[in-house]
Amino acid sequence: MLGAAGLSLAAQKGRARLRLSRAKHKGLVGHVRMAKRAAGLVPPYAFDRAQFFRADGAADEVVRRREQGFARLSQLYRERFPDTVARTAALRDSVPDIAFTSAYRVPFPFSPVVREALPAGGFWQKSEGVTLIDLDGNTFYDLTGSYGVNLLGNDVYKAMIARGVETAVQLGPVLGGLHPVVADNVERLKAISGLDAVSFHMSGTEAVMQAVRLARYHTGRSHVVRFAGAYHGWWGDVQPGIGNPVPADRTYTLADRSEATLDVLATRSNIACVLVNPLQAMHPNSQAPGDSALVNSSRRAGVDRAGYSAWLKRLAETCRASGIVLIVDEVFTGFRLASRGACEYFDIRPDLVTYGKTLGGGLPVGVLCGRADLMRRYKPERPADICFARGTFNSHPYVMGTMDAFLDWHGSAEAAALYQGVDERWNARAASLNARLEAGGHSPRIANLGTVWSVFYTRPSRYNWMLQYYCRAGGLALGWTGTGRLIFSLAYGETEFGEVADRFVRAVEGFEADGWATAPDGASDRDLGHQVLREVAAAKLGLR
Repeated sequence: MLGAAGLSLAAQKGRARLRLSRAKHKGLVGHVRMAKRAAGLVPPYAFDRAQFFRADGAADEVVRRREQGFARLSQLYRERFPDTVARTAALRDSVPDIAFTSAYRVPFPFSPVVREALPAGGFWQKSEGVTLIDLDGNTFYDLTGSYGVNLLGNDVYKAMIARGVETAVQLGPVLGGLHPVVADNVERLKAISGLDAVSFHMSGTEAVMQAVRLARYHTGRSHVVRFAGAYHGWWGDVQPGIGNPVPADRTYTLADRSEATLDVLATRSNIACVLVNPLQAMHPNSQAPGDSALVNSSRRAGVDRAGYSAWLKRLAETCRASGIVLIVDEVFTGFRLASRGACEYFDIRPDLVTYGKTLGGGLPVGVLCGRADLMRRYKPERPADICFARGTFNSHPYVMGTMDAFLDWHGSAEAAALYQGVDERWNARAASLNARLEAGGHSPRIANLGTVWSVFYTRPSRYNWMLQYYCRAGGLALGWTGTGRLIFSLAYGETEFGEVADRFVRAVEGFEADGWATAPDGASDRDLGHQVLREVAAAKLGLR
């Protein structure tokens, strides 16, 4: 009898394990432990100047074009950006973030040559309208988006910060109590989220941490589900695998838009919550696009709004039937896609929702809104069993003041007019630029989720990451992920957008004229990927 029971239990565990395996995306993005082990096996190697221009085996004529174009671009950078680059270089060893972002703008074998010849400056002295001005007085159109904070244009946030300071100045930086403006902020956030209670934090990462902690506390379950490729901040439990020095043993990374995932959610009893980042609608089961991983032209993006909305509805139904807390992470998308964010855009009602970035009116903030039963941090029936969550600067009076200014704008007729037709407006802009690129026979294309854009490439190349440097030379400021993420503000009118489109097309023309989009005849993305694997193997064996 005991043997039969043991066999039955083992069979049940085996079936559950098989379900879990089937719900993982087949690539490394779905197998975070394997991805981390694989990353640890990649040896360092770098191209010298001679290898740099012919890593793909290009013809001599193409190599000459690349060398000449690279020399011209390098000379332009030296002449145009001396002070900005010098200030950045002086701090590189003292500010690790500068060293990291400069090293990982492009695939690492190319990085040393690029850093020497095309150094990226990290300082700005001024913002005006939709532009940024560097230390050398150069003006750029801002496509960095301040990591998503800049929804309305920097001038608007300057005014919000000034008003927030004015609101809070009599109380000053007093912590531990609340400024009266908090009450208004809470009521408006409840109305926006459609939920019952609100907590304030100092970053989006902290808001996500609190959401997960509360879900575990109230369900009594241990595990978190996040979808392959999704980013939810740098906290270990939601950022497993590469980048996290320790295993995230209580996190399942499952495939997005997968029947097998729904099966796991319906049958496992240890799942406390599911995290959704709506940005993944652009590239389900893929990491946020960055040029450091652009080893060929296989990167793709695109949005199926109706399909993703239908998936989220089925996900929500499955979660509720299984007692799993559904958390929508709106730190980036909140207020950007629609007045009420991605929850309105995709027509989804979560149990908990996190906000951040633009909601702070230009200052650091994280916010969690949720159902009353999930937001409570104690259990009346168990008075010693609490869920602790505090933070010195939570509800800081100046942040609450700038948030009040943002929410005043959000409730205004001006905001309603700006949101009217916003999706159609930005989709039309992306379509118009794509039409120009296609008519010109160019490789790059645009995919967009509203004001969040990604560039992908239609012809095989190992050098697509070079486009970001032509964009900078043409007065377009991109973030450190390069062409992977262009973030516009709603302050862009037709004139400003038209100028950006013209500059982008000129950058593409220069990039292609200099041979960077030209791969050897007959080469495919698979061929270029195999080149990289052979290089890695040779370096590992000491043959490079």
